[in-house]
Amino acid sequence: MPLDRKVRYGMVGGGPGAFIGGVHRKAAAMDGEIELVAGAFSSSAEKSSALGRELFLDASRVYGSWQKMVEGESRLPEGERIDFVSIVTPNVSHFEIARAFLEAGFHVVCDKPMTTTLEDAEELCRLVARHDAVFALTHNYTGYPMVKQARELVRQGKLGEIRKIVAEYPQGWLAGATGINMWRLDPKVAGISSAVGDIGLHAWHLARYVTGLEVESLCADTKTFGTGYELEDDANLLVHYEGGARGITYSSQISVGEENGLRLRVYGTEAGLDWRQENPNYLDLLYANEPSRVYKRGNDYLDPIVKHASRLPFGHPEAFIEAFANVYLNAARTMAARIAGTEPGEFDTDYPTVQDGARGVHFIHKAIESGRERSWVDARYSPPGA
Repeated sequence: MPLDRKVRYGMVGGGPGAFIGGVHRKAAAMDGEIELVAGAFSSSAEKSSALGRELFLDASRVYGSWQKMVEGESRLPEGERIDFVSIVTPNVSHFEIARAFLEAGFHVVCDKPMTTTLEDAEELCRLVARHDAVFALTHNYTGYPMVKQARELVRQGKLGEIRKIVAEYPQGWLAGATGINMWRLDPKVAGISSAVGDIGLHAWHLARYVTGLEVESLCADTKTFGTGYELEDDANLLVHYEGGARGITYSSQISVGEENGLRLRVYGTEAGLDWRQENPNYLDLLYANEPSRVYKRGNDYLDPIVKHASRLPFGHPEAFIEAFANVYLNAARTMAARIAGTEPGEFDTDYPTVQDGARGVHFIHKAIESGRERSWVDARYSPPGA
């Protein structure tokens, strides 16, 4: 760390009963380099204050709204104010909050999807460039060490020329659902998509992160099986990648019995690989004429960037919160370097950026457009600043 102190942050959202807020706070705290000092945890001032007390925060730094948090933190001396904001609110509010904090001179960590419209996503790209800010998007699955090892194998040419990519994310929690009983099913809050925007986005980003390939075109079959809501709960995409690779990306929230089955398989001319989020410490490398190899987290034979993302020796599982922590730690170290006027460490810039966020919003819109029109669509895209 180039600073002689912890990187300070405040959180917007993640109030009482919010699952993901607690995950973000645990992840940020894991390595002892980041400190939560402020928050506007709920649209209810009472609930925000209550959580602030539970977290032992200074009451003067717990705000009744995110607007008051921007104002209050901006008035503090640089040596006391937050360095960045963590945004863990429902999708529709991401843009307005991120824009306000960027314009006030703060760095940003934001949950995905980054925004609900492409226009807003591109505006954030421009704001990040204008204010020379660090903007990290919490595509946490790229934080897993063995996902990074998969990317290194592809980069080293161990798979040969990539021909086939299968990215899947089945869940079953919406099977039999009726009515809009949560914000993820409400287009006024979630945006234009549920299955694609919530979990299909992770599958798309994981495939892109590991292979480095961009989507050229796609054809989507989207379906709403539940009743009382309009957003899709099942999506199946045929994908054409640059360079000629073909792929399948599917996301489903109505696959009975599935829990959190994110899985990536990549097949090249020389070998294939297979990684599963529910067994994340192992990566299979597949061959045609010799036994498969299993890469195991924590071992000395792994690549340096993989070791950088691990905390425990082999045989001790690391998983979901640690992957989140890797995104936070790299982003915070990059911020610390920016504040100190130095360069970040070799692996510290390995986190999803604002441009990744814009690409993701574009992907969601193209998938829903294709599903609506029942046709192939051109999905090529380059965001501002890419």
